[in-house]
Amino acid sequence: MSKLIEIRDLSKVYTRGKQKVEVLHHIDLDVPQGEFLALMGPSGSGKTTLLNLIGGLDQPTGGSIAIGGERIDQLGAGALAKWRAAKVGFVFQFYNLMPMLSAQRNVELPLLLTKLSAAERRKRAAIALQLVGLSDRATHKPTELSGGQQQRVSIARAIVSDPTLLVCDEPTGDLDRQSAEDVLALLQALNRDHGKTIVMVTHDPKAAERAGQILHLDKGSLVEQVPA
Repeated sequence: MSKLIEIRDLSKVYTRGKQKVEVLHHIDLDVPQGEFLALMGPSGSGKTTLLNLIGGLDQPTGGSIAIGGERIDQLGAGALAKWRAAKVGFVFQFYNLMPMLSAQRNVELPLLLTKLSAAERRKRAAIALQLVGLSDRATHKPTELSGGQQQRVSIARAIVSDPTLLVCDEPTGDLDRQSAEDVLALLQALNRDHGKTIVMVTHDPKAAERAGQILHLDKGSLVEQVPA
């Protein structure tokens, strides 16, 4: 299986006043195409920092990140934004939906950055909502949806541009257990049936068990890899 993500000697340092805080220390990591990877570790271990670097939301202090053979650590801000729009879908703990827009319009948002016609955007958003089982909620606004339904809308938004990679930051952290199970089953299906590579940060061992591989971080270092 080919590698989608290749990380070498990755470090991230933040400056707070005169103090330098090294959040990630010389990380090496390969993630195959089609993998479902869970990142676990205590708060402050560097999980979300690593996820943000993989998703191109932040830039490393040292080392390299190649996604699909492309060195994203060498891209400028404009090129990186275009890369993210084309290659990555983001799923966050608190959904980040626009409250005044319907589910359909929320899902369409990433497509506004493309040259697709309005009709094609609507068509793709409808397909994405169908994939997450929410075709009958397309005209509902976020306040008219449950937490689990809002998260499924955010997953539809993440997949609408057919990205190579899904990065999920605590996607079940704000959900009750049944809604969490539904969302995890959906992520598994996207991985298994649609070949999406998924990197998911979670504190929840039950969520991590759904992944094909679990990676543990502690104090910015990769400490062990355990088959799920």
